[in-house]
Amino acid sequence: MMDIRYPAIMESQEPAGFFIRFLDVEEAFTEGSTREEALQNAAEVLTALLGWRMDQGLEIPQPSQDVKEAFYVAPDAKTQAALLLRFAMERPVGTSRGHQSRKTLSSTRDHAVQQHRPSLRQLEKAAARLGKRLVLSFD
Repeated sequence: MMDIRYPAIMESQEPAGFFIRFLDVEEAFTEGSTREEALQNAAEVLTALLGWRMDQGLEIPQPSQDVKEAFYVAPDAKTQAALLLRFAMERPVGTSRGHQSRKTLSSTRDHAVQQHRPSLRQLEKAAARLGKRLVLSFD
């Protein structure tokens, strides 16, 4: 299962407030008066920055896992969907069927990933062609 939540470190600021920085996306950082506000701002900053990177055709790092004392922050659902599709397309597959799936998905990927707003139908088709299934859940 692929999880599109990025680790972030939250630090208290003096005299009040919280600063958040992302480990995998170094240029993404924000702050807030409360923990909740800082985390909400972090999700917005992460969404905007990852969207910009997709628009520019820049590399997008996969999120690190199991970082101690990190808060895991997810971008908005549409950005997560685009990244799931993008990361699935980048994943090396050793079989000829896998290579065929990549080729078949190229038009879906080009349209959906470049606009970073794939529909659920596009995601379901892409997952099926990769031998996977789309699973949604509330966090």
